[in-house]
Amino acid sequence: MERSSTYTGSNRPESSADQSDAIAFLADPASYPSPVPSVERMETHGAFIFLAGDKAYKMKRAVALPYMDFSTLEKRAEACRHELERNKSAAPEIYLAVESIVRSPDGKLSFNGDGEPVDWVVVMRRFDQANLFDNLARTNRLPLDLMPELAETIASYHRNAAAFPAVDGRGVMDAVVGQAVRSLVQADILKDASRTHDFANRIVADLGKLTPLLRERAARGHVRLCHGDLHLRNIVLLNGKPTLFDAIEFDDAIARIDVLYDLAFLMMDLWHRGLKAHANACFNTYASRAIPVAELDGLAALPVFLATRAAIRAMVAIDRAAVSTNDRQAALRDEITEYFDLACDFLEPCEPQLIAIGGLSGTGKTTLAAKLAPEVGLAPGALHLRSDVERKRMAGLHPLESLPASAYTERATDEVYKQLCARVDRALRAGHSVVVDATFLEQSRRRQIEDVAASNGVRFVGLWLEAPESRLIERVTQRRNDASDADASVVRHQIASHDRSTSWRIVDASGKADAVAARAMAALEHLAND
Repeated sequence: MERSSTYTGSNRPESSADQSDAIAFLADPASYPSPVPSVERMETHGAFIFLAGDKAYKMKRAVALPYMDFSTLEKRAEACRHELERNKSAAPEIYLAVESIVRSPDGKLSFNGDGEPVDWVVVMRRFDQANLFDNLARTNRLPLDLMPELAETIASYHRNAAAFPAVDGRGVMDAVVGQAVRSLVQADILKDASRTHDFANRIVADLGKLTPLLRERAARGHVRLCHGDLHLRNIVLLNGKPTLFDAIEFDDAIARIDVLYDLAFLMMDLWHRGLKAHANACFNTYASRAIPVAELDGLAALPVFLATRAAIRAMVAIDRAAVSTNDRQAALRDEITEYFDLACDFLEPCEPQLIAIGGLSGTGKTTLAAKLAPEVGLAPGALHLRSDVERKRMAGLHPLESLPASAYTERATDEVYKQLCARVDRALRAGHSVVVDATFLEQSRRRQIEDVAASNGVRFVGLWLEAPESRLIERVTQRRNDASDADASVVRHQIASHDRSTSWRIVDASGKADAVAARAMAALEHLAND
């Protein structure tokens, strides 16, 4: 429930109310409707959370910050009500009610009793803290195969969120970047003033170049009332499903942002933790489900979005330092520096490239592409495009739904490759690298994808995977939950009919996935040095 928000000033938050009585009341096990043996207390720079029995009671801290004002009872009451409203639909199992803490005429405090309210709490159902994505990541228990479901959850959240086409998309980011830049420049923890100013100048300049794109994206409905605080500590595995909670409640203007900027917080958090494959898998599933070809130009904004999120995270650490004990100061200083370094890294330029992976069904093209994509290009890695997924998208199906054989005509396949190339072209024009996997059985298909790279003036690498027939048939027979509909008969037909001549680099794909990936990486490095 840690708040990570936009303003990050270096001044200690000012408390404008004495909450000591309410804190003592919430810390007392006897205060609760059902007896509890003990109460556990947690704090953030914006709230006190009391864990009592199977419930959590969250009281706003009476602070006044430039971005978050809980200084009066009325403001805290409204924030509690809005938090319930903002989160109830995404996490109905967690968010239960808003209750008042009142003082009776005899001076005693109680929940929702007779008397004057002294504070307000959001009542939530407790969950196992071990299932927070933050804790799963910290203990190396965050499954990579959970990322597609998480990305689909976020895509659905964004689809259902209210759009604000009249909002100035550039103006939204101006406010955020401006606050982050001012805070970084003023932060005495960052000793290298010249580097700080260089970063500030760079991100402001890069943002300026994005002005037409950001305004056009807003006009097309991509500025929405988003979660606004989408990092791993605000996602929990609940009943086996990724669940988003603790959306920004104190100012809707902070959450009215570009959907890709919302997603960027999660990708930055994963990237920061070294979970590059997780970030890339989440990014690619989201792109597949929620970004049509015409909207791929938005990828050009990702470096600024990611850098801004990292800079904000650094500044939130400054807010936390302002209310932390001295023994936490050194760790927080390290955290601030770490996030600032990451923000700088995100703005480093990288020329886009196109890697195409071809081969018969069962050669492991998709497995290899998924391993290569996180290591290629700008964060969060290359856009991974797959002909099998594109075919299902064009049919209006989920990737795991099956298509009949009639959907695999030559004409249908022509259209699949046409759309695939259109997505590749759009992403490359946005400056983002692409890894694309398809059979590319015919020379004409291979030339088609090569031409996309040539027209964009980017480096192209073609990898051709080969494995024995028995291995291919074994793999397609053992597939489960995969977008490909190929079976043993398809493999045999491909072997009999495909064009074997190719100028692409041949990679032995008969072994295990890691060994194939190592051979492919070696081939890429060799080609890069030629």
